[in-house]
Amino acid sequence: MDWRLSLLRYPLLVICTLCAPSEPRSPAVAAGRSCADTRQVYSEKGYSTSTAPLTQISGEHLRLCPQDYTCCSSQMEETLALQSQRDFLKAVEENSQFLLTTFTQRHRRFDEFFRELIDLSEKSMNQMFTKTYGRLFTQNSYVFQELFVELRKYYSGGSVSLSDVLSDFWSRLVERVFSLVNPQYQFSEDYLECVSKHAEQLQPFGDVPRKLRAQVSRALIASRALSQGLATGRDIVNKATKLTADSECVRGLMRQLYCPLCRGIASARPCHSLCLNVMKGCLANQADLDTEWNNFIDALYQVSEKLEGPFNVELAADSISVKVSEAIMHMQENSVSISTKVFQGCGSPRPVPGRSKRSPKDLGGNRRPFRTYSPEEKPTTAAGTNLDRLVTELKERLRPMRGFWVSLPHTICNDEKIAADVTNEDRCWNGQTRGRYLPDVMGDGLVNQINNPEVEVDIARPDVRTRQLIMELRVVTNKLRHAQSGQDMDFMDSEEGSGSGGGEQGERYNDDWPGYGPYSPPSNKPPRNPSTGPEKPSRTRERNGSKWNRNNGKGRVRSATGQLSFSLLSLLCLPLMVTAAPLWR
Repeated sequence: MDWRLSLLRYPLLVICTLCAPSEPRSPAVAAGRSCADTRQVYSEKGYSTSTAPLTQISGEHLRLCPQDYTCCSSQMEETLALQSQRDFLKAVEENSQFLLTTFTQRHRRFDEFFRELIDLSEKSMNQMFTKTYGRLFTQNSYVFQELFVELRKYYSGGSVSLSDVLSDFWSRLVERVFSLVNPQYQFSEDYLECVSKHAEQLQPFGDVPRKLRAQVSRALIASRALSQGLATGRDIVNKATKLTADSECVRGLMRQLYCPLCRGIASARPCHSLCLNVMKGCLANQADLDTEWNNFIDALYQVSEKLEGPFNVELAADSISVKVSEAIMHMQENSVSISTKVFQGCGSPRPVPGRSKRSPKDLGGNRRPFRTYSPEEKPTTAAGTNLDRLVTELKERLRPMRGFWVSLPHTICNDEKIAADVTNEDRCWNGQTRGRYLPDVMGDGLVNQINNPEVEVDIARPDVRTRQLIMELRVVTNKLRHAQSGQDMDFMDSEEGSGSGGGEQGERYNDDWPGYGPYSPPSNKPPRNPSTGPEKPSRTRERNGSKWNRNNGKGRVRSATGQLSFSLLSLLCLPLMVTAAPLWR
């Protein structure tokens, strides 16, 4: 009964006694836990364990991890903090490798393809005109070579206006053909300059220059824009993934990745939500690329679709030689009326005294018309493919690129080496110990990190380099969008109203691309009025002779009886050549 009276007499003392631990936890006991697992992992990463404790020690020296009993010395914490930064940068690089590889390889293949198309087009024209005109073409071939030199220069990014390139080509060509269809006269430089100056009013080549300009311009504009866009995408990915983690990011990475190791629970993986908050804080600026990045990917996709449809660069390249042939034939068939108008406007030329005639054999009248490659024979170019295949492969790779930057934290955290699975939320590392991670996951982008519990982000200081990348994306996207309508932003002033554009409301021709045939919708552009059109400025000429005979030492007056003589008989081959045009398309 005495113990019962004692219980009633001293109840508070009894309760305190029952609540007190039977064996208080002493520092010696807590510090006695083994650090063998931590030392093993640390050693496997290539670090010396000379500074690694054998058993847990007091964590008052820790700066990044919880200052509880720990298996990490100060040196180990610093080493693992740097390791966490390397792991993070490696994860970003590995997960963005798909982008970098795609842009690099696609740019190389498209670039090879476009360049070789221009080469094949020039080769096709050389073969075609050599077989048809023989020596008459080879003596004057460099005027065509100049055209392709300028086309290559434009594609390579040179400050070359396609409208000016094609206008200059037709001006040079009208001078040559006019001399050749009037071999009984000799023309001075000034006289031929008068001819080319009024070519827009005379329209000696009919509607062919306008058609060729529309088809070639929009195809080359789209090709150049796509090639430049792929190169820009490659460069932006390179810049955006070359990160430098700041001190707050490193703190969050260390707490996520290696503080469990210091705590002595090496097997614990960070909670998925903890990982997301750390990654969203460290990649806040990259996530701000998302809107402009998606616009850029969409624009690339749409331009690639144009290239396999109305802006088909293969058809445009094939059409150059055919349309030039049609233009020459048109001028030959209308040479009498054209010459009469020229003589009225520029004056009567001097006749050539004692002009001799050439035999049909000399004029190349027995030449066979040239036949280009059929679809079955057509080479696939050095790129090892054709346009349809290239575009299809590109579009397949572009689709998953949308939303890449905002999904990057999720992609990284889905790696089991980086974070625990979402189904293991109760046994994962929550930043302090094993257990559920309670804070909410932050949104995407810089401004949404204002309350990020893992990474302190200054939302008032956007990253300058990221803002520059956003501007680069806007510029290239704008170029791609203009290219979709056949417009080149670099020459908007000079090209506007020139007919070089296309787009949804532009001109369409049934020989420009398949799918329309004889029911091609009519052009909705008003016909050009020769009487009101702007007069073409005269071109600067070399005073030591024409471009066509600058090497023959004949002076300013060029006789049609010389090397450049042309006969109507050789032009009879042109109908055969144009008849074969369906084979060339």
